[in-house]
Amino acid sequence: MAAALIFSLFMFLILIYSSSVSCDLSSNYYHKTCPQLETAVTEAVEKAMINDKTVPAALLRMHFHDCFIRGCDGSVLLNSKGKHNAEKDGPPNISLHAFYVIDNAKKAVEAMCPGVVSCADILALAARDAVSLSGGPTWDVPKGRKDGRISKATDTRQLPAPTFNISQLQQSFSQRGLSLKDLVALSGGHTLGFSHCSSFQNRIHNFNATLDVDPTMNPSFAASLRSVCPAHNKVKNAGATLDSTTTVFDNVYYKVLLQGKSIFSSDQALLTTPKTKALVSEFASSKAAFEKAFVQSVIKMSSITGGTEIRRDCRRVN
Repeated sequence: MAAALIFSLFMFLILIYSSSVSCDLSSNYYHKTCPQLETAVTEAVEKAMINDKTVPAALLRMHFHDCFIRGCDGSVLLNSKGKHNAEKDGPPNISLHAFYVIDNAKKAVEAMCPGVVSCADILALAARDAVSLSGGPTWDVPKGRKDGRISKATDTRQLPAPTFNISQLQQSFSQRGLSLKDLVALSGGHTLGFSHCSSFQNRIHNFNATLDVDPTMNPSFAASLRSVCPAHNKVKNAGATLDSTTTVFDNVYYKVLLQGKSIFSSDQALLTTPKTKALVSEFASSKAAFEKAFVQSVIKMSSITGGTEIRRDCRRVN
């Protein structure tokens, strides 16, 4: 009886997992039903970037945070309603922004192809454009995702935190079918963007019982961060860029990581195993190798799906 119950539970878990990984995605999914889709999304991203250079980093992070909860189903786009707090209002997502870019792209797409294209697909395309328009690679985005109807702020606790060590990171990624190579490649997304002090205070103040600063951090770099983020920082938007070319998608992130100038504990963690350290070194020495690995990994991540509808409004379920 017990064996039968365990087997039934095992099969149920396999079913749940397999239903979250779509086999129906295709780069030509909207070829006939919405042929101008990609042009409309690219134009929305380009227009937003004119006035806000942080848009690419915001869109790429938004896509990651969407995919890491219930798969890439656009649930991060949903608004909270009444006493129900959606993902975007969970602590790790409070700093997400540029939702208006997806709204604008959706409006343009709906005008051309009403009720055809999911918000999840628009977000995946916008993330690709965020990378390519910032000097990074481009790729054919597999499409055909559906939008989810569930979005809970409490679920954002599942997101990998900037304080994670390598074991925690590996567990988080493996639960989503992603490898150590995917971890290192996708961490390269930190080549774009900015972090508030709260995400790296643990490395520059009261690091442990005997040290105030993480000894793996370059001393002069740590001093510069401490000047921007004092122990009792009260400046709301104080922080630091994630690498020295924060609006350009390149491999500088890996170079500064090897120099002890990374921001997060989760970045530094990539140097704590031989395999991940070797990948960091490879990507630091070859932009082409990084770009190839990033494209493979982001397609793999974005192919985890789980939605059920095509939303008419990305902020609300139908």
